[in-house]
Amino acid sequence: MSKPVKAAVFGTGSWGTAFGMVLADAGCDVVLWGRRPEVAEAVNSTRINPEYLPGVELPGNLRATADAAEAARDADFTVLAVPSQTLRGNLADWAPLLAPGTVLVSLMKGVELGSAMRMSEVIEDVAKVSADRVAVVTGPNLAREIAARMPAAAVVACTDESVAQRLQTACHTPYFRPYTNTDVVGCELGGAVKNVIGLAVGIADGMGLGDNAKGSLITRGLAETTRLGVALGADPLTFSGLAGLGDLVATCSSPLSRNHTFGTNLGKGLTLEETIAVTKQTAEGVKSCQSVLDLARRYGVDMPLTETVVAIVHEGKPPVVAVEELMSRSAKPERR
Repeated sequence: MSKPVKAAVFGTGSWGTAFGMVLADAGCDVVLWGRRPEVAEAVNSTRINPEYLPGVELPGNLRATADAAEAARDADFTVLAVPSQTLRGNLADWAPLLAPGTVLVSLMKGVELGSAMRMSEVIEDVAKVSADRVAVVTGPNLAREIAARMPAAAVVACTDESVAQRLQTACHTPYFRPYTNTDVVGCELGGAVKNVIGLAVGIADGMGLGDNAKGSLITRGLAETTRLGVALGADPLTFSGLAGLGDLVATCSSPLSRNHTFGTNLGKGLTLEETIAVTKQTAEGVKSCQSVLDLARRYGVDMPLTETVVAIVHEGKPPVVAVEELMSRSAKPERR
């Protein structure tokens, strides 16, 4: 009888905890790492993460620790579930602890500020591993619904198909259906840019602009994402799948989406500071919108919706003015 797959999950936020639950439900032995000992103690003693997933009972084959070395020891998969802008610093501390041959799995949907690197690129750079040891999990995966074991599908992407298949097996449950993909670039960009479009749709909803505006933003947002992806070498078909359209629709339509909720508050007239104050968890698009725009400019890709979000979030442009400017842009064919 073969021993169970061991997975280490670094991050006790809602998605890290929920994905740890998925892995445990699929039969893996899971160790969840958190920086605060009291959170780890609560998980171990009550089987609940009280801060991020209150009321959700976690499986018995999932335990928590505040000791990074203990979590990383002998892990077949090392799952990274921290805010994208903190990954580099955190991984620099964890890299010496990683088990030999472990597959590093990114749950993060962002682009690093300054470098404009995707999360898999940051992992390769900091951990000094090859691309075939880095995988990505993405798709329409709202953590609260998955924690409730509601049906969901996802994409597990790696340049090595066999690695993607191993991870697929490790996280396949009756309620969580993963598909494989080797287009890591497309899968990551779909996840990162959808947060920016989620902010845009949230702003429109907060302003009361209606469903026509929402449909238009989702569609044109997908066009922007695809343009950028193709420029970076992604397969355009990826963006019509779970990592593209699927994730975009879920983010732009659900009150459980942090980015949509953040944008809604901005659209209702709250300042950036006020919105941050009432937001308990990280809305990745708030910082990544700038790095996504930087990446687009490096490759000469036109992304007017992303530019608009950056102008509202980081330059203080009133949403009403930004919408007027966006709508007054010169007319052009749809497929450009």
